[in-house]
Amino acid sequence: MAEKKKIIFLIQCEDRKGILAATANWFYTKGYNILHCQQHTDNIEKRYFMRIELDMQDLNTTRKELEEEFALFASEHQLSWECHYSDYRTKVAIMVSKTSHCLYDLITRKDEGELKCEISLIISNHPDLEMVANQFRIPFYYLPITKETKRSQEDKVLTLLKRFDVDLVVLARYMQILTSEFTHAWQGRIINIHHGFLPAFQGANPYRRAYERGVKMIGATAHYASEDLDQGPIIEQDVVRVNHELSPDGLRDVGKDVERRVLSRAVQAHLESRVIIWNNRTITFNIER
Repeated sequence: MAEKKKIIFLIQCEDRKGILAATANWFYTKGYNILHCQQHTDNIEKRYFMRIELDMQDLNTTRKELEEEFALFASEHQLSWECHYSDYRTKVAIMVSKTSHCLYDLITRKDEGELKCEISLIISNHPDLEMVANQFRIPFYYLPITKETKRSQEDKVLTLLKRFDVDLVVLARYMQILTSEFTHAWQGRIINIHHGFLPAFQGANPYRRAYERGVKMIGATAHYASEDLDQGPIIEQDVVRVNHELSPDGLRDVGKDVERRVLSRAVQAHLESRVIIWNNRTITFNIER
């Protein structure tokens, strides 16, 4: 059975009475069937968030006309909003260095239909993973970076993203710091993964230092990249308990597995339009079926 095509609205505004009713009534008057509605009220920030799924079969105008009409309603009610369509396949660029576990996982999940997107290209500052790209027939671009060439190579990355009409950049263990100009231009459209030891175990060989400290949990965090390195809005996190029997390599293996799962869940949430950014936080709606 074919999956029902949906129109998805992500809405946020100052919390006040009547917003849900007014929004639902607007869609009703336009002839839309609401398939699913999720909402959250932040009582501390006095902020209201909502995710609405509509049946695309009810669309009797162009998509542009729908968005223009809703923009008038949103302006009247002071709503911030986004509109997405489930039949659109997000174009993704994956940036990597030498580590392949997250790259393989994303490609496999995409090929199996779990991640509904197109992986348009892979960009790396090392040539090591070109064989993975070739295996799956994904264009691969090797852009080595030194202190002197960082800005010029980053300009080449931006050119590639524009050429391939990329919507989302995934840093799948890309071991280079992006400039603030890059992250600002792509705000809310770069997802990064890092091990959950930050900030206690930053830098090289964190699993060795975790072993030396006798850690009891291994974790990972996926977040939107910002100019403040790993301080961007968190999308997904997870942890696994470990014990003294694991070597540094054993801890690394556990860490890789957590990183794979956390990154894929974060990317999936973004692709399914389940994430709303507010300040330096995210409201990530879970799948409720």
